[in-house]
Amino acid sequence: MNDNVKYYSEVEKYEIININDGEKYATVSNNDIIIDDSGKMISLIIGNNNTGFSLFSKNEFFEVEWQYIKKIGARTIIMDVDNSVMKKNRL
Repeated sequence: MNDNVKYYSEVEKYEIININDGEKYATVSNNDIIIDDSGKMISLIIGNNNTGFSLFSKNEFFEVEWQYIKKIGARTIIMDVDNSVMKKNRL
């Protein structure tokens, strides 16, 4: 099989790091990936690290377009995106 192929079962354990600001996010298993009908990666959905736990707050997340994902390494996913570009949403 091709060496460039990565299985989700491997990738779900990878940490997500934004080299633009040095922010470290949870692993892929705690986030989501949006894939279109043809199997193309569209975006990465990342939970907001700064919301903390509260019974009365809504979960915030960021949507990062796949074009900002720069490298999928041995144990990390590296992205380079400014906070102003990340789409902030709430559940």
